Amino acid sequence: MSRSVQSRSAVIAAPLQVAITQRTPPEPAPGQVRIRLAGCGICASNLPLWQGREWFRYPQPPGAPGHEGWGEIDAVGDGVGDLHAGDRVAALSYHAYAEHDIAEADAVVPLPAALRDRPFPGEPLGCAMNIFARSDIRAGQTVAVVGAGFLGGLLIQLAKDAGARVLALSRRPYSLDVAAAMGADHVIPTSDPEVAAARVRDLSDGRGCERVIETGGVQPTLDLASRLVAERGRLVIAGFHQDGPRRVDMQQWNWLGIDVVNAHEREPARYLAGLRAAVDAVCNGRLDPQPLFTHRFALDRLDAGFRALHERPDGFVKGLLLL
Repeated sequence: MSRSVQSRSAVIAAPLQVAITQRTPPEPAPGQVRIRLAGCGICASNLPLWQGREWFRYPQPPGAPGHEGWGEIDAVGDGVGDLHAGDRVAALSYHAYAEHDIAEADAVVPLPAALRDRPFPGEPLGCAMNIFARSDIRAGQTVAVVGAGFLGGLLIQLAKDAGARVLALSRRPYSLDVAAAMGADHVIPTSDPEVAAARVRDLSDGRGCERVIETGGVQPTLDLASRLVAERGRLVIAGFHQDGPRRVDMQQWNWLGIDVVNAHEREPARYLAGLRAAVDAVCNGRLDPQPLFTHRFALDRLDAGFRALHERPDGFVKGLLLL
């Protein structure tokens, strides 16, 4: 690519302020590739940075903290032998709210021809596969998914494919419609947690659920999820709890003898394994994220994407930034 070509990036310049900057596309160092991005998922974990917290510094670097990017390699650094310009890939990179980003070659997963025309935000799809693996869901179990957003919708599909009976719980009526479309056997509103918990008890003959996956990332969803686990069952915490301490009913956890799994991974190798598993799952039909991609935004409308993610209007599940 000529040095004269400019590449656009979104910059979170200050709380609630997104600007567009242009710069010469970065060159990949040895062991790296440069990706001409086709898109990037807009992740809820980025909301606090957009909203503002006293510990964040502004302006953020160009493209940060976009980390759900996919696109086509357009430059390869020295020492990279198995990736080539023109390869379509999903990547674990962290400045993907932009037209170009750099990724380590070992943090890139090629996308097969079957996925060529589909959006593929690999990082959250890989997270769903890793969470599912750690949930240890088996045929015949009753599984509750608390929170029926994007991650919940993916996990409902995977649990159904494993032969489980799935109960989906959410406070948003539209999310319950999505959960039903993803295959949930029962959908339960959580506007009244007591009524929701009683409904789960009724559906599980008073025992609770062998597996409960909490995806909301807030105290109320954790509280409710904890109440739904059967004796010696497993509570899987998949929601991204990023705002400090949480309260738990340790007496209840202890009395029931439940297993509690924090299903988040931090090792890059685990991330990559989940991403590869997601590619396979989508290609073989176990997982179909396409109906969950409900909103699309241009680069200069990233602020609108964050607003939609924060407000979650009816019809919203997952927003994509498309380049």
